[in-house]
Amino acid sequence: MVRYELGELIDDRPADGIFRVSRAIFDDPAIFDLEMERIFEGGWVFLGIADQARAPHDFFTSWIGRVPILVSRDGEGMLGGFVNSCPHKGSRVAQTMSGNARVHVCPYHSWSFDSAGRNKAIKLKKAGCYAEAFDGQSHDLARLPAFEEYRGFLFGSVSADVPPLAEYLGEAAKLLDLVADQSEEGVELVPGGVTFTYDGNWKLQLENCSDAYHFTSAHPSYIRLLDQRQKSNSQSAVKSVWEKTDYWKEDAEGDVQGGSFSFDHGHVLNWGRFGITDALPLYESAERLAERHGEAKRDWMFNMRNLTIFPNLQIAENASSQLRVIRPISADRTEMRTWCIAPKGESGDARRLRIRQYEDFFNPSGMATPDDTVSYENCQRGFASRVEPWLQGYSRGMSASRTGGNAFSSVIGLAPARSVLADAQLGDETLFHSYYRAWAQRMVGALGA
Repeated sequence: MVRYELGELIDDRPADGIFRVSRAIFDDPAIFDLEMERIFEGGWVFLGIADQARAPHDFFTSWIGRVPILVSRDGEGMLGGFVNSCPHKGSRVAQTMSGNARVHVCPYHSWSFDSAGRNKAIKLKKAGCYAEAFDGQSHDLARLPAFEEYRGFLFGSVSADVPPLAEYLGEAAKLLDLVADQSEEGVELVPGGVTFTYDGNWKLQLENCSDAYHFTSAHPSYIRLLDQRQKSNSQSAVKSVWEKTDYWKEDAEGDVQGGSFSFDHGHVLNWGRFGITDALPLYESAERLAERHGEAKRDWMFNMRNLTIFPNLQIAENASSQLRVIRPISADRTEMRTWCIAPKGESGDARRLRIRQYEDFFNPSGMATPDDTVSYENCQRGFASRVEPWLQGYSRGMSASRTGGNAFSSVIGLAPARSVLADAQLGDETLFHSYYRAWAQRMVGALGA
């Protein structure tokens, strides 16, 4: 039973310069259960991209909170989202992460369903002595009450009581456009997705993607490697965009090198200025992108961008380009599915560079992800203390946060709710406020006022 008032968990007093979060929201199982009900199973959740089910009868599986999901393209080419649960006894029907199947057969009692979710056969039905009422019931897989696509990004909900997806994404949809418009053909996942877990709360990953403050502390080995490559006389095997910028350096000049944007519904962007550099795989398309979309939008495609669509989608375009899907398992355990995401049609040289950079930085085998997950698990252990329940990691940037956008957002017609401009050392934390205000809105009614 949840014993907290909302004000005991989120202390949000902007007029007083105060924003604090209680440790309890990271490790209390009762709060986690409410998050599953109110946030994951009560709203829009990212499922995957349309290209994961490219051909007729292709499918992939995903989750909405605790609910297993099947996304399938039928024989007519239409995508559908279903609860991956047989109506007979509830068993999961699709057992693999992806594949191609005209018919899915439940492994328990062999009921079968086509790629459009329709029941095709009930084993030994004639011998079953079913009541007449049985034939009046649907035996199809349950369709998701809400299932929509935006520019190839697929979202679903097990609740019908959600706003239209376009309304939910709002201005943040323009940041998905920056991904989708890198190729006229759209985006794809590079083969070789990774699934891993860490022993910590899902919101630690939510925050970390948007956290510039940790970079020089958590990733010193990566920074030393970049420094060694710059000093080496030999050609580096892996180009790195970080070698072309001062954004990560502690001694950078105090000019604007990036910032953050916060949006309604908990979506946020942390960004930095990279410039048009041949260290990025997109360089080969720079002129073509400018002709098609204008220089301002093209330049934004070359910026470092860490985008979060609340609550579970993250697209990190920095050292390379990664799509992340957050799946909470318990208050202190989280599953991550990650892929390298890329524009379709890029050259072999650009794709090789993208993959080499990706391997260098991302995944449990890279130079960054292990550092981050160790930090998550260290935090999770520290949350056990209630001697001082309030965490202070939400204060950097409060005096720099402004209502609305700025010159950098205006050039692409982006209108965020709030914005911050930053030098290399600010490490803005106010964009986390957007997460927890959305969190609080969803939890109202489940917790005391």
